[in-house]
Amino acid sequence: MFETVLIANRGEIALRVLRACKELGVRTAVVYSAADADSAAVRLADQAVRIGPASSRRSYLNAAAIVEAARQVGAQAVHPGYGFLSEDADFAEICADNGLTFIGPPPAVMAALADKSSARALMSRAGLPLPAGSVAPVATAAAAAEVADAVGYPVIVKAAAGGGGRGMTVVRHPAELARAYARTRAAAQAAFGDDRVYVERYLTEARHVEVQVLCDSHGNGVHLGTRDCSVQRRHQKLVEEAPAPALSAATLDGIAETALRGALEVGFVGAGTLEFLVDAEERFHFLEINCRIQVEHPVTEMVTGIDLVHEQLHIAAGVPLRWRQEEIRLHGVAVECRVNTEDPERDFAPTPGRLERFTPPGGPFTRVDTHASAGYLVGPWYDSLLAKVIVWAPDRELALNRLERALEEFDIAGPGVHTTIPFVRRVLDDAAFRKGRYTTGLVDRLLAPPSPLPSTAPSPLPSPTPAQRSTTTPTPRAAPAAEPDVSNRRTR
Repeated sequence: MFETVLIANRGEIALRVLRACKELGVRTAVVYSAADADSAAVRLADQAVRIGPASSRRSYLNAAAIVEAARQVGAQAVHPGYGFLSEDADFAEICADNGLTFIGPPPAVMAALADKSSARALMSRAGLPLPAGSVAPVATAAAAAEVADAVGYPVIVKAAAGGGGRGMTVVRHPAELARAYARTRAAAQAAFGDDRVYVERYLTEARHVEVQVLCDSHGNGVHLGTRDCSVQRRHQKLVEEAPAPALSAATLDGIAETALRGALEVGFVGAGTLEFLVDAEERFHFLEINCRIQVEHPVTEMVTGIDLVHEQLHIAAGVPLRWRQEEIRLHGVAVECRVNTEDPERDFAPTPGRLERFTPPGGPFTRVDTHASAGYLVGPWYDSLLAKVIVWAPDRELALNRLERALEEFDIAGPGVHTTIPFVRRVLDDAAFRKGRYTTGLVDRLLAPPSPLPSTAPSPLPSPTPAQRSTTTPTPRAAPAAEPDVSNRRTR
């Protein structure tokens, strides 16, 4: 095992990795930006190295500064967490060139899988089912239109180098395609420095189901079951659960076994996730593979009892996988929701500000992963994820009730600060969600304006006679409805 690991991230995932390292007797060092000088990770790490200003491009994305920090603290390995450089093959190679173990897949494997188009080709050769569409990037709008015409609308235009739900545009009509193609290419160039895009059939009423895998550098691998991540807004997940509900055992087993086969075929090493779309007939189609720990990893930990970050560290240190497939057992149901500092009433606009109150929920089988506390300043520079609430129960109904109870207890307040808690509670109240019969269209349905009611206005009254006019009393105007209180206090 390593003596010292440098954690190249911030927020809750930096704390998550830090705690796992300490439990294994590994010294920890974190990098931090000027904005995170007072963070919990800096306070709890054995060492901390400031690497730049608040701007992520000059701090958490600055590969040279991170490698220099690793040298300073004498680290043997770098854990990238998720986001930032976690799926950057160039950074993994720079680490290797400097004698550092990058905790993730080998650079060549990551490079092949980080490119979604390349990953589709690899998985296709491994026999995984893909949504209909182009395997290679499409070079022109006309070529994209040919693919769309062949597979049928709606289609989705995706950045080959995309990730984190960015760089995707759904196109429902041929007339929209050229503009969507150009817009997605521009967005991909701005976000990823790579404007290549590809086109595939968009499944409108599908489930987003993913599979957690662990693979070591000795050719061994296991899957840890499924997660359902269909509750998404603009491809950003809000609620996740394990195992995926309301699917047959045969389908769940089929997805999981297919995912593991694909991961082993491409030489994957580390903790990874293969994502699929599942249609109404329970046919599943490979979407992409993520070469890192994911935000939603705790639900898998809760149903398997396996610490995924511990396993990442063991695998990176060259230890053979400590689990065989027959030893993996799933127990009960776990559900996670993300608490973001966003205002659902204003199109989920970010709401930075200082937290005057921050009291997370407690209770049995309730886990809160967060880096925040009362007095914490939610800045405008980074992702709006403030906390994750994860609950476990023997069955799904109790797990959902437990999550409702936990969210009711969560007390977050600060000037101008709003969270996604009110919207998550709407999701938990939804009848289809409660039954486990929901798709990636759930959030759009909840956000859609209500259908106009049939007119119930009475027929116009006849004009009053002069005598009636003299005795008519004006009807008092109703008081205006109070503005909805969208603060978190409303949710208590």
